[in-house]
Amino acid sequence: MHYPANIAGDYQFPEFALVQVKYPRKHIQAVEAECRQCLDQVLPTSGIQSGESVAIGVGSRGIGQLDLMVRAICKHLSDLGAKPVIIPAMGSHGGAASEGQTGILQALNITPEQCGAPIQNAMAVKQIATVLGEVPVYFSTSASQMDHCICINRIKPHSKFKAAVESGLLKMLVVGLGKHQGALTYHQWALKYGFFDLLCAMGEAVIGNSNFRFGIGVVENAYDQPYKIEAIEGPKIFAREKVLLSMAKRQLPRLPLKNLDVLIVNCIGKEISGAGMDPNVTGRAYDLMESDFSRNLKATRLGILDLSPKTGGNALGLGYADVITEKLFQKIDYDATLINALTSLSLRKAYIPPRLPNDRKVIQACFTTIGPVPAEKIRAVIVKDTKHVTRFWVSAALRHQIENLPNAEILKIEPLRFDANDNLQLTF
Repeated sequence: MHYPANIAGDYQFPEFALVQVKYPRKHIQAVEAECRQCLDQVLPTSGIQSGESVAIGVGSRGIGQLDLMVRAICKHLSDLGAKPVIIPAMGSHGGAASEGQTGILQALNITPEQCGAPIQNAMAVKQIATVLGEVPVYFSTSASQMDHCICINRIKPHSKFKAAVESGLLKMLVVGLGKHQGALTYHQWALKYGFFDLLCAMGEAVIGNSNFRFGIGVVENAYDQPYKIEAIEGPKIFAREKVLLSMAKRQLPRLPLKNLDVLIVNCIGKEISGAGMDPNVTGRAYDLMESDFSRNLKATRLGILDLSPKTGGNALGLGYADVITEKLFQKIDYDATLINALTSLSLRKAYIPPRLPNDRKVIQACFTTIGPVPAEKIRAVIVKDTKHVTRFWVSAALRHQIENLPNAEILKIEPLRFDANDNLQLTF
């Protein structure tokens, strides 16, 4: 392929500095013991008795030590004589297929052998209610056949909207335990009633019309470590989730910068963010009725270099980039990506941007398509992904700004290095 002059040939990038931003590291040390203690606070009033079955809704998010938490929950229930059963609660993820969702759990080290509980992965649902006069509410048939149902999920800012309650236990009830049909229904009707209002209405309907007993909410610190674990009875979820979301927002690491010429994201993936890359970090969200995230950050050009190994080819979010690499394109499972995009009504996230043969050319394209700006003046940042932004690289033009931040330090300065295939060689 013949490239125009700005992409052809060598390009002299400025030196980059590795930056570390310091956040509080307080976290829960004994995760399994904390889970057992939380369960002890809600089990006496849950109605769960010895010999009864308990469905445990578990999602696809990359929650730190999730396998240990699920194992502790299963063991504690078993010790009380109950019969725990793990239910994949992840909407359209895994290609909206039973085997795909079981595979996601397996990749998270959540297996019958690890947890001492079987997995029922059927995608069937039943309608349990109607809200707002016309919106059907669905619930996992497998979960409804158990005597009781609980769930566990991380509470964090959502990648579509901003509200008092965003991504957490209510979302798990509506989108996760609603399976593919529930996820599709929620996103379709949200364009009429709004993401937040509909989430509250459907979540309340699940709590009032199913065998759901309580949820276990997890808040993480800036280093993906469990900061808070809390078991919440169904009727109290909305009130407590508001409090925990505020806590999660205070813990969320963000880039301490507002205006960039170039943002390079080393990899995206579903375990990193539901949107592949978190708009709370990138500032980019373009789909129907999505909130404006640009107050967090604005980047003139955004390039993505790769997919994460754990995303299983689901490349949702690549459409928010300006340019991607050929290696990323070759890893895309487009069926999985398309199902996720169609279910969430996020068509833009599945768009395929222009692709270039390697990392060097992607970064070069971002640098040379913003106008006549000298390389040493370009404000550029390279991040590992949007979940891990406590360390990142900045170009020379941003170095002075970083030096003036009280909680940031520059660890080293060096030129960008590429391997024989022109793939970026940086450590984070």
